[in-house]
Amino acid sequence: MAQNYTFNAITVEGNQRIESSAIETYAGIARGQSVNAGQLNSAYQRVLGSGLFESVEMTPRGNTLVIKVVEYPTINLVRFEGNERLKDDALFSIVQSQPRRVLNPTVAERDAANIAEAYSQSGRMAARVTPRVIRRSDNRADLVFEIFEGGVVEVERVSFVGNEEFSDRRLRRVLGTKQAGLLRRLIQSDTFVADRIDFDQQVLRDFYLSRGYVDFRTLGVSAELARERDGYFITFNVQEGQQFAFGNITTTSEIAEADPAEYLDALKIKPGVIYSPSLVENSIARMENLALKQGLDFVRVDPRITRNERDLTLDVEFAIVRGPRIFIERIDIEGNTATLDRVIRHQFRAVEGDPFNPREIRESAERIRALGFFETAEVNAREGSSPDQVVVDVDVVEQPTGSLSFGGTYSTNDGLGIVVRFSESNFLGRGQALSLSFATASEIADYVFSFTEPAFLGRNLAAGFNLSYQEAEPDQVRFANTVGEFRPSLAFPVSEFGNLGLRYTLQNVEMVVDPAQTIPGSIIDTEAARSDIWKSSIGYTYTYDTRRRGLDPNRGVLLELSQDFGGLGGDYDFIRTTAKAIAETKVFHEEVTLRATFEGGALYSPNKDGRINDRFNIRPSRMRGFEPFGIGPREIGVTATQDDALGGNYFAVARFEAEFPLGLPEEYGVDGGVFYDVGSVWGLDSSATTGTILYEGFSLRHVIGFSVFWETPVGPMRFNFSKALKKEAFDKEQNFDFTIEARF
Repeated sequence: MAQNYTFNAITVEGNQRIESSAIETYAGIARGQSVNAGQLNSAYQRVLGSGLFESVEMTPRGNTLVIKVVEYPTINLVRFEGNERLKDDALFSIVQSQPRRVLNPTVAERDAANIAEAYSQSGRMAARVTPRVIRRSDNRADLVFEIFEGGVVEVERVSFVGNEEFSDRRLRRVLGTKQAGLLRRLIQSDTFVADRIDFDQQVLRDFYLSRGYVDFRTLGVSAELARERDGYFITFNVQEGQQFAFGNITTTSEIAEADPAEYLDALKIKPGVIYSPSLVENSIARMENLALKQGLDFVRVDPRITRNERDLTLDVEFAIVRGPRIFIERIDIEGNTATLDRVIRHQFRAVEGDPFNPREIRESAERIRALGFFETAEVNAREGSSPDQVVVDVDVVEQPTGSLSFGGTYSTNDGLGIVVRFSESNFLGRGQALSLSFATASEIADYVFSFTEPAFLGRNLAAGFNLSYQEAEPDQVRFANTVGEFRPSLAFPVSEFGNLGLRYTLQNVEMVVDPAQTIPGSIIDTEAARSDIWKSSIGYTYTYDTRRRGLDPNRGVLLELSQDFGGLGGDYDFIRTTAKAIAETKVFHEEVTLRATFEGGALYSPNKDGRINDRFNIRPSRMRGFEPFGIGPREIGVTATQDDALGGNYFAVARFEAEFPLGLPEEYGVDGGVFYDVGSVWGLDSSATTGTILYEGFSLRHVIGFSVFWETPVGPMRFNFSKALKKEAFDKEQNFDFTIEARF
């Protein structure tokens, strides 16, 4: 028969920090209560499970229960030893064990496992962490995590099985996991991270779906560790399926006020276009926006898709139906300690009390993530205070948004330079962008301060200003420029792909000729004699760009028109117009990029008082094969050595280029290209000269060449080798051009 105990007294021994009453509460045995052996064991487990004691003993002594405990020591300090790759501050944010808390071995072991996992996420799979306890006086202890970091486990090879339409090389560019390159010690993305594989499978599926492969599947992913345990070989087994295009596009309506024909006219997609889920989503958004403009609420557009296996098309019927009457009760935002709520709320097109639209909530989530302020951003909807109300929960985890970078640049024209830049993309948590930079090279020094408010007056309107100061003394000319500029601006979207920017510009331009190189009577000296000029102008830039969000992910165009009108005060009246058009496409299974660029400009000065720094000139970024100021009107003959580039009132350039792999191993990061440039600079107002003006009229120059692109961990390098097929006698040809830009 089981023995029962009744205790009239409970005595606690061995406790120093923990009150006896607290221990009795953990035990849960009341005085005078009859308990059996099982209940006594449960009491023992409760006291031990509190995590406060190394050992617990419960001994009945007649009518007295004696509870003897040995307390865990208090943590005196937490220290990390052997860590180099992860600093102490990063490790402290991982562990739960903290000074002045009770040392719990279970927690310490869990902390060690979390540290090892952090190393694993950075590619150090062999990392080992051992917690050590060093006893001190007064029941205190130091907790030391001994860390063996181990080496980085790299991704030696990423390959694919089952892909026929796209090469391994093209698919590897999609993935977040990268192969180890030549300078692998400087590359972080080539380390093996298991969690990244799931992300890679999703982006791989998105890549194929956006190109019409609706049946694409990843059948499996194998990650094999090399025999030396220093590298992984990852293989994606994929099934591409057939490529589908859009078939018949129709609309139907179950709402009397919605005319299907009118909604069909609002769509951009046409039969024959390669199918993409994003195009369907964009079409739904267009139709729902049209419904809102017509004053129709709770309109839902359901895409109903029919497969046609014979001709590999998908017929899409957009059904306009009445959705459930659900409203947004409120939007709750959590996790933002620095970012103001209004910055996040501005990404929602709907507010409390508006009809609930699930697609709009998804798009709002994408806009929040696109801000770049948050490590993670989750947006979910749940039922509110009634079935016709929903609460939108926004949970974010913030990340650093400021940066201080130091860099170097080199080009054959500007020489070696340094760049120092401080930027903050979420200034004071208001979503504002602040930037301060300093750049200098052998011929130029540039200082820039800029500020942008992306949601001016709470609208989709970017307002900002730019302050800059530049000193330039190009080797190709015999004068120096000093330019100070203040430019406030506004920018806003005017269509799905169009954006309009408005600006006011106030400039002070000083032009100085070296006294040792003065040529009296020359155009350059005559223009420099005007010393510093104030220019005050208003202007606009209209941009239409489909290269990233158009109907075809492999094709796109950029159209840009810019004009500045000078004469609002200042010393110089002018109209300056520039235009640019770029068409780009990818061919041969997206291995080769073809690009055509057309640029032109015109300067009109009613008083014919423009200077060389107002007129257009050619740089290698605009037309390859010639030095800066290398083509266009020139003045010669005032002295035996005079050869002054003057710039022109007009310019026109066409660039045609192709970029393609050279067949080298992909980890080298080297691609090639060929180009053909043709252009001219012409037109001149100034006639104050005693010399001879050459090339004032329109005369085309032709250049061919090839390029080598090298993507290195320290920055992209570009080598251009060119040959002028047609040039003029005094043109300054440049057969080689090299640029590199690095950030660290």
